[in-house]
Amino acid sequence: MLGTLTAVRVPAPTRVDRTVAGRAMALAPLGGVLLAVLTGVPLVLVSRLDANVSAWALALIVLGALAWLTRGMHLDGLADTADGLGSGRRGTGALEVMKKSDIGPFGVVTLVLVLLLQAALLAQALAFGVGPLVLLLALVTSRGVLPVLCTRLFPAARRDGLGATVSGSVGGGLLVVSIGLVAGLLALAVVLAANWSAGLDGSTATLAFEDAVQLLVAAPCGLVPGVLLALRARNRFGGVTGDVHGAAVEVSFTATLLITLLPL
Repeated sequence: MLGTLTAVRVPAPTRVDRTVAGRAMALAPLGGVLLAVLTGVPLVLVSRLDANVSAWALALIVLGALAWLTRGMHLDGLADTADGLGSGRRGTGALEVMKKSDIGPFGVVTLVLVLLLQAALLAQALAFGVGPLVLLLALVTSRGVLPVLCTRLFPAARRDGLGATVSGSVGGGLLVVSIGLVAGLLALAVVLAANWSAGLDGSTATLAFEDAVQLLVAAPCGLVPGVLLALRARNRFGGVTGDVHGAAVEVSFTATLLITLLPL
């Protein structure tokens, strides 16, 4: 799972089949936790040091680090999916557009707008003093969309590739486990944030209980746009691909950033 969803080097699995793929996708939210630790901890340290760095600069640095830590895989999937949907073609024709090595105009515009929106939202979260928390919620929630897309509801559009490997690999039991994992991780993050204290300067930074509850309720709603995008792609392409999975992750990440800021 970590080797697929992140650039972290881990030993290759001794066995690769649908059972292993299903378990890996069910645990995908843990990949979001790792990414949050690798990007969020430095973010906390910088904020505690009261460094004179703008929120926009920090947001762009975090997004750049995430792109590097994920090999840009999800962003590439977002661009390819945008080109496929924007081509106006269906089925094999759209898949051929997505498979090209270059990025078309729909892909470029989508990447630019999504990254700008992500940077603006993350900068706003940093200005509100909840940047690391919102980042963690968005990373966990966005990776939580993957188990849903690996159920039988989303067949593979191709016979080869990552989409075909994981398609239908997550059964009902694994999906329940994954949903429970996401819920537990989100609840733990919000509880910890609500009881956060003892900053480096001796002050306390406690998230109000009402805000904590609102964040816990709002974060899972970020899954909806990602699932809706996958449903649209399934209907246009005759199924989903690894690119669609990546696009759904980016859309859910952006939506969660937005939704969690609304109650604050």
